[in-house]
Amino acid sequence: MAEASGTARDPEAVSRFVEHFAAQLVEAGLARMPARVFAALLASDAGVLTSAELGEQLKISPAAVSGAVRYLSQVHMVSREREPGSRRERYRVHGDQWYEALTNREAIIKRWEDALREGVTSLGAHTPAGRRLEETLAFFEFVEKEVETMMDRWRAHREKRFGRG
Repeated sequence: MAEASGTARDPEAVSRFVEHFAAQLVEAGLARMPARVFAALLASDAGVLTSAELGEQLKISPAAVSGAVRYLSQVHMVSREREPGSRRERYRVHGDQWYEALTNREAIIKRWEDALREGVTSLGAHTPAGRRLEETLAFFEFVEKEVETMMDRWRAHREKRFGRG
């Protein structure tokens, strides 16, 4: 297997990495097929593969690729783009995919916070359920602030280590 960089790679070693990393993602809660597609994209030097390339590499159907990419796009882990001069789509994993995934989670956490605030009001802050919701809300508010601070530190670290902002 030759990658865009021109470096020959052992297809078996690449496959082992893809399946091993995908298994780790599955263990963390990602569905199996999106995990495999994401790992394959991550392992490609260009970070871009077509549906046919993903299907061939992972030995999966076009429908399986489509479903996996749909999910990964929704959670901002990959993006779709058209091949220049073609109707074929290709799928790209970006260097900042972890940042994008966390940022997307932040929006979800804000919606949960709003719902929890409403729940505390509806149930009463002094009831056992209201107190439980209030503590859950406090946890998500804490996490939100910590993620924001952590991402600021990550950007500074990435700039220092990799020279990009």
